[in-house]
Amino acid sequence: IIDYHCHLDPKEIFIDKSFRNITDAWLSGDHYKWRLMRAHGISEDYITGNQSDQEKFKKWAEVVPHLIGNPLYHWTHLELKRFFGIDTLLSPKTAEGIYQEVNHQLSNLSVRKLIEKSHVELICTTDDPIDSLEWHKQLQSDPDFKTIIKPAFRPDKAVNIDLSWFNDWIDQLQIVVGHNLNTISDLKRALIKRIDYFHMHGSRLSDHGLDVIMYEPATEDEINQIYRKRRQGETLSKKEVAQYRGNLLIFFGKEYHKRDWVQQYHIGALRNVSTRHLDSLGPDTGFDAINDQLIAEPLACILNELDKSNQLPKTILYTLNPRDFEVAVTIMGAFQGGGIPGKIQFGSAWWFLDTIDGMTKQMKALANNGLLSRFVGMLTDSRSYLSYPRHEYFRRLVCHIIGDEVEQGLFPYDETLLGQLVQDICYYNAKAYFGY
Repeated sequence: IIDYHCHLDPKEIFIDKSFRNITDAWLSGDHYKWRLMRAHGISEDYITGNQSDQEKFKKWAEVVPHLIGNPLYHWTHLELKRFFGIDTLLSPKTAEGIYQEVNHQLSNLSVRKLIEKSHVELICTTDDPIDSLEWHKQLQSDPDFKTIIKPAFRPDKAVNIDLSWFNDWIDQLQIVVGHNLNTISDLKRALIKRIDYFHMHGSRLSDHGLDVIMYEPATEDEINQIYRKRRQGETLSKKEVAQYRGNLLIFFGKEYHKRDWVQQYHIGALRNVSTRHLDSLGPDTGFDAINDQLIAEPLACILNELDKSNQLPKTILYTLNPRDFEVAVTIMGAFQGGGIPGKIQFGSAWWFLDTIDGMTKQMKALANNGLLSRFVGMLTDSRSYLSYPRHEYFRRLVCHIIGDEVEQGLFPYDETLLGQLVQDICYYNAKAYFGY
């Protein structure tokens, strides 16, 4: 497995964290499960509250038999099977026995053992530019752990000038780089320092969470005025935000191109739609949704600005709204080339689309207007060390889609050709594309 985008904590990997029980490993921080528990009528004290771990697990077991049509039914049982050899279906009747058996096995399964058991070759975490990368440095000097762990540069807080934490984050960046950031030139020099620091510690990948993708043309003087205005605590217009965000993405793209990095654009999340729950539970607790802002023109403009000077790096486009699949694929097709196979990628279906229907639609959209054979395949995008069977889930679906083409007489039944195609999508394309 090459897991080139996830949200695992490198500290947990370095210290080889052990879990106190299956609830700690499986339910803590898993907002996929939390949303379904709420939908089933489970009270919050059994989800994020103070009930015991065993009671929380039993409440999840109450939900599982009601998950018909939901991928979490499949993930739940695939994870129980692959990690713990359990074929029994989880339900209120079986919860106690499964809880005890899994906990017994987990006592001998630390984070590193779970990773090794899943045959994970590479993990790319998601890291803030001000991160010291201390745990990455220690992992890279550890000869006993064979899985490659690399940081990925996630500069959202530098791009999202309109959000409340922008100035506080810039203040932190000033401390890290050791000089004031009074102008946009100062900021960009600081960000280049951090890119170089990440590069020195093995990063070859960035990630941008573009909930709304924005672009308006602007001169560097205009961007400097916008930056200084925001640093003085003033509110920006929508146009100014679009000018700044677009400028920063073009700046980052050119820096990535210089270093032969891959950039990822995760487009289209609508964050924290319930402010009441945001106030009480914080972000990333299950209160996000799919956005429906238009993406075609700003995305095309940003890629084009980079392409004008032939400084467009390898790029992966993920769209959370399935309406935008063909939009992204057709824009992507206009920027291929340079002798790089699959230079611009249409990324795997993610988050709310990490389903049989969502992944099928994503791959068919790519196949219809691009090259499925050059697809870099699956990633976990997860905070869980038990999520690696999702790669198996994806691989089974790849085989199903290809097999269906053959059964309909739309592609030849050539096992050598088909086998290589599956292996490329599931492993070899990613290995070549990221170059680790």
